[in-house]
Amino acid sequence: MEPTRDCPLFRGAFSAILPTGAIDVSDLRPVPDNQEVFCHPVTDQSLIVELLELQAHVRGEGAAQYHFEDVGGVQGARAVHVESVQPLSLENLALRGCCQEAWVLSGKQQEAKENQQVAKDVTLHQALLRLPQYQTDLLLTFNQPPTDNRSSLGPENLSPPPWSLGEFQQLVTSLTLHDPNIFGPQ
Repeated sequence: MEPTRDCPLFRGAFSAILPTGAIDVSDLRPVPDNQEVFCHPVTDQSLIVELLELQAHVRGEGAAQYHFEDVGGVQGARAVHVESVQPLSLENLALRGCCQEAWVLSGKQQEAKENQQVAKDVTLHQALLRLPQYQTDLLLTFNQPPTDNRSSLGPENLSPPPWSLGEFQQLVTSLTLHDPNIFGPQ
């Protein structure tokens, strides 16, 4: 089993520690330039790092809720439910020097895959890191679909375990900015 690794993101402008076995989705299909998307090799779990325009009209936990609902709308969620929103201590972030506000949100969205009629509850954990000096909201999302098709995982000793919330937290806290030019002229 490969160890977690510090992985370059956005052509090296950022880096972060990714969970074991993370597959870069851009190797499989096109991904928008403002996103880095990774999937688990066996489960339907995914991790998304997005550079978004700063939504200055929303503040505090309302900003985290705004992005959660926006993601639900983009994904065609039939229902969205916020379970918790907590401030994230800036001291724990590698981005503490440029992040002025950070929030962690957990919630559920009811989504149906492209060719399916039945919607399933997907648990989402999101971290919103606000970088106003770069006019950027950095959104990290951990999608945890229900684990009802465990039979497709194969023998337990050969399949990597599902990612944990702790691995998502490590991604969030390890995210490091190396090249501020990614944000354009300041």
